[in-house]
Amino acid sequence: MFKRVIRICACLLPLASGALAAGGDQAPAFVTKAAQAYMIEASTGTVLLAKNENQTFSPASLAKLMTMELVFGAVTNKQITLDTQYPVSENAWRTGGAPSRTATMFAALKSNVRVEDLIKGIAIQGANDSCIILAEGMSGGELGFADAMTRRAKTLGMQRSIFGNSTGLPDGKSKTTAFDMVTLAAELQSAYPELYAYFAMPDFEWNKIFQRNRNPLLGLGLGVDGLATGFAEGEGYSIVASAQNNGRRLFLALGGIASDKERTEEARRVLEWGLTSFESRQLFADNEVIGSASVYGGTSRSVDLVAKVPLSVYIPTSNPERLSARIIYRWPLAAPVEAGREVGTLRVMAGARLLREVPLYTKESVGVGSLSSRAIDAVMELGETLLFSWLWDKPEAT
Repeated sequence: MFKRVIRICACLLPLASGALAAGGDQAPAFVTKAAQAYMIEASTGTVLLAKNENQTFSPASLAKLMTMELVFGAVTNKQITLDTQYPVSENAWRTGGAPSRTATMFAALKSNVRVEDLIKGIAIQGANDSCIILAEGMSGGELGFADAMTRRAKTLGMQRSIFGNSTGLPDGKSKTTAFDMVTLAAELQSAYPELYAYFAMPDFEWNKIFQRNRNPLLGLGLGVDGLATGFAEGEGYSIVASAQNNGRRLFLALGGIASDKERTEEARRVLEWGLTSFESRQLFADNEVIGSASVYGGTSRSVDLVAKVPLSVYIPTSNPERLSARIIYRWPLAAPVEAGREVGTLRVMAGARLLREVPLYTKESVGVGSLSSRAIDAVMELGETLLFSWLWDKPEAT
């Protein structure tokens, strides 16, 4: 079996009102000081910035976002409530509380703290004691909770992330990527919008100690409403942020930045660029036919393919990039083929850069053809298979 690739750039260019297809010099790529970077626009999923986005680094305090995902999920699924209380163990107090000299909500030893207050401690202060208290309360200990974090990450598509504890404190095991962190941030905001609001709270007081939100971007007028910062010895400073402004929401992850000050400035600069330098273009309407796939042994030799959502992308407002797209599917489809079956993907590219990848579905069903038509298709399939095998030493043909 082969993956068939259909290039459909000719279908896209007329939709761009001329500007998209224009040749000439292109705007230089945006340059960031971060070692790892990834940013998307939420409504379209368009990738605005990608630099070493799959290169792993230590999550440090960014791991707390995964802790929050498990807690938010448990609250939403009514496994726990915001009023559930968990005890402050000596381990939580010593490792993440006042004696640890790390970020803490100053939970008192042997006291009991409500889940909502523990959430505030993490969202506003990145409190290590809050994380450990929740891990121990929900899973009986950090190891079991960390295993659950890693399993949940995989289900979200965070394939390169491993979590060794709930806090991100150094353990020699934990790792993540900018891509995975953006995936997680988008999940937190879209799946738990009411709980996500805790990330934007300006301050928090516990045990008579007042603390302001540690997110340096909240007060800069960019529409930032989350999420977290991190630092790992030898790997630098990192940040995961989301901003909503003028109807657009961006998710950003940066890693490997030299200083705290540079992290704030770089995140601000990247977000400002993302919010002001792009405009939306619709390429295909909902259920519009995008292309077709070959069918073997059917009443028809092809079936139309559609996306189940309108397909739009964000492109630069000045010197827009030339777009192209490819339909990729496992060739050939064998009859019968039912309507609405996911059979491939559409990849929209700006040069060599992937902007969007969306699943494609069959628009109609194709029944099994007659004996004679199946025989003809068998001969054609054999001929094309031999041709592809001769042309390519890899399982992808164009």
